[in-house]
Amino acid sequence: MPIPLFNSIASWLLKKRYHQIELFLKYPGEVQEEVLFQLLGIAEDTKIGRKHEFNSITSYKTFSERIPIVSYEEIEPLIERTRRGEQNIFWPTNIKWFAKSSGTTNAKSKFIPVSAEALEDCHYKSGKDLLCLYLNNNENSQLFTGKSLRLGGSKELYEDNGTFFGDLSAILIDNMPFWAELSSTPSSKVSLMGEWETKMSAIIQESIHENVTSLVGVPSWMLVLLNKVLEETGKKDLLEVWENLEVYFHGGVSFNPYLEQYNNLLPGKSFNYYEIYNASEGFFAIQDRNNADDLLLMLDYGIFYEFIPMEVYGLPDQKVLPLWEVEVNKNYAIIITTNSGLWRYKIGDTIRFTSTNPYRIKITGRTKHHINVFGEELIIENAEEALKNSCQKTGAEIIDYTAAPVFMSRNEKGTHEWIIEFRKAPEEIQYFTEVLDNALKSLNSDYEAKRYNSMTLEMPKVHIARKNLFYDWLNSKGKLGGQHKIPRLSNERVYVDELLEMNS
Repeated sequence: MPIPLFNSIASWLLKKRYHQIELFLKYPGEVQEEVLFQLLGIAEDTKIGRKHEFNSITSYKTFSERIPIVSYEEIEPLIERTRRGEQNIFWPTNIKWFAKSSGTTNAKSKFIPVSAEALEDCHYKSGKDLLCLYLNNNENSQLFTGKSLRLGGSKELYEDNGTFFGDLSAILIDNMPFWAELSSTPSSKVSLMGEWETKMSAIIQESIHENVTSLVGVPSWMLVLLNKVLEETGKKDLLEVWENLEVYFHGGVSFNPYLEQYNNLLPGKSFNYYEIYNASEGFFAIQDRNNADDLLLMLDYGIFYEFIPMEVYGLPDQKVLPLWEVEVNKNYAIIITTNSGLWRYKIGDTIRFTSTNPYRIKITGRTKHHINVFGEELIIENAEEALKNSCQKTGAEIIDYTAAPVFMSRNEKGTHEWIIEFRKAPEEIQYFTEVLDNALKSLNSDYEAKRYNSMTLEMPKVHIARKNLFYDWLNSKGKLGGQHKIPRLSNERVYVDELLEMNS
């Protein structure tokens, strides 16, 4: 089939899906309730379903009263039984895939069940929807005249007791539909390579001569790859390597610290950036407008959403809200019930609604990745925006960072200690620190109150990390590539202390 004709047919098929998206935009509550009762009906004869009498749940109220909210640790024994081959525990169809969580740096790994329904009706459906929404906004796109350069996880899939586990991206690539494989580069063989450095070289060799029209991957690791592409080719920017490159689909970490560097690599004024929100547990939201900074919550992927206001999160009387009761500009922890058999599961992410008609969100951080030792309630959203502001004012460029508290002692007040690896360091680190501090004050009134006259918090301490510090630290943990992330904020000092020792 000629490439222009394939591009036209693919675009037409994907755009047809937009009419279904319009349905949940118009009737969000009804669609979410339908998802919930479909899940309950499908799973009513599982062990979990019989235990909680799914067959007699006829309202959201009964569902919320009867089924407890759980963390991974609480359901790990059930997941381990399924990994050993026992089925029909929390989902009726056989589950043989488990996404090994790569969002945590803890020694203990999480194994998130991935059902056939989740692969088809959530993860792959979201991939088509991402293209659908992009094409709907960009009528003249030539996306399908070329290939998508994907950067997935660096771990191979491992078989264990008849089940398989690995990075979610590796599972998706291994089960990828033919149409996606045909339009992607590198090959699945290279994408699933386990050794990171070898894989990077192989991706470059396979991809630099392709007509790449889009990029897909986590910003931090994609940046490493793209800089290596320029080193290999000797070109000054990526549009000299791939002249038809038009969009970068990104997710996994905040894009703010990397935007300026990507703009330098991709200087075309018409270039598009589209953000996605996915995790091992499911695919949740997609940017649905050009140049937007919020994401459309996707409501018909077999995922039922609930939300806990962060001001009561973890308290005995915490209030849990369905989608139709949320408010804009409040910080919520997400609870999900999914077509992989996760029932009222805490994924650990926090979001804020920017709109409820339709339901659009911004990712604000992690329930555990924040600093609140002194009542300052510093979340990742604050940190990312403050760092972006500081870089703009000082001309700096950041590769990676982390921050943690310095605890009060008898003779010293508390503060925050930052380790930042710069691609381009500021001329004066003290000025950068002052700008960062002032930006945090303007973004977070609790932080500002604690910094007032340095009564509780002193001026932050900022250390310049040596080159490749965070890369070497991740390598020491066996966590190079793919979706592995630096822990940005922590109430504890374990990460900061390890990094400071390696930096000395």
